[in-house]
Amino acid sequence: METDLPLTGLRILVVDDNDDSCCYITAVLELEGASVKAVPSAALALEILPHFNPDALICDIAMPGEDGYTFIRKVRLLSANEGGQVPAVALTAYADSEDRVHALEAGFQRHIAKPVEPSELVEIIANLVTFSKC
Repeated sequence: METDLPLTGLRILVVDDNDDSCCYITAVLELEGASVKAVPSAALALEILPHFNPDALICDIAMPGEDGYTFIRKVRLLSANEGGQVPAVALTAYADSEDRVHALEAGFQRHIAKPVEPSELVEIIANLVTFSKC
């Protein structure tokens, strides 16, 4: 196993109802050494979050049932042991400045517009996890 990959050893939870997006994000992150769990809904993500214990979370905003804003607010109400302090990225087609502000106010640390370049996504995740461990 390569140990010089930027995401080696990291566990990342991806929440996106779009299968193509999940597959793309998962492939990009796994190629860089991450262990990825992708789920199609906020409800399922909340259920597995405490058990998967991710180092980072990537979440779409526009999802049926419960959007990413509501989801991250619920995550932030959890204890640290339950995953409430996991670094989180909103990866979304909602890309204007108001959407960015809304995402950060809801509890995400970063807001990234879709589509994202693989190298940019990897760099953002690596930096976010590194910064959160300081």
